[in-house]
Amino acid sequence: MAMKKSNRGRLVLVGILVLFAIPLVAAFLLRGSGWQPTRTLQSGILVHPPHDVSTAPVTLSDGNRYGWQDPQYRWTLVLLPGNECARNCQTRLDEVLRMRITLGRNADRLRVLYLGPALAQDFLAARAPLVAGRDGSGAFAFARAQGADDLALALVDPRGQLMLRYADGYSAQGLRSDITKILY
Repeated sequence: MAMKKSNRGRLVLVGILVLFAIPLVAAFLLRGSGWQPTRTLQSGILVHPPHDVSTAPVTLSDGNRYGWQDPQYRWTLVLLPGNECARNCQTRLDEVLRMRITLGRNADRLRVLYLGPALAQDFLAARAPLVAGRDGSGAFAFARAQGADDLALALVDPRGQLMLRYADGYSAQGLRSDITKILY
C-alpha cells in the first residue's frame, strides 16, 4: 500500500525534528548528571565556581587601592611569583608583557598586576603597563607559584571574578590562546 504524499512529508519533518532533538536531550541529560569533559580547550585551570576577589584589598606601590571592577571592561592578569622574583621569574614576567604587546589594539583591554616581593623601581619603570602591588589579605595565596623563583598567573574578569589560573611552568602560547579567545 502506497503512502500518501502528505503523510510522507510529515514523516520526513518528524524525522528531521528528532535528529535535531537527540543531541539537545543528550546534552541536557549529561549536564544534569554532573558530567564534565575530561579535556577542555583552555590552557589554564578553570576556577569553578569563580572566586570573587573584588573585595581583596590590594595596595599599589603608590599607596592607592587597586580597583578590581573596571568600568572600561578590562581583564586583569595577576602575576603571582614565589618567595622571590629573580632571574627566571623576571624572564617569565617579560614574556607575559611581550605576549600582551602581541594582542595589538586589544592590548589595552588587559591590565597586568604584579603581586609579589618588591622589584626595583627602574625594573618596573621599564615595564610601563605593569602595576605592582601587595596582597594584604592573602586572597591569591592558593594560586601563588610553588617554586621560589617561578611565576604563576591568575586571570580576573572585569567584575572581579577569578576565572582562570596558571600554575608554574604554564605555556605562554596557551596563555595567549586563552586571552585571545576572551578579548576578541
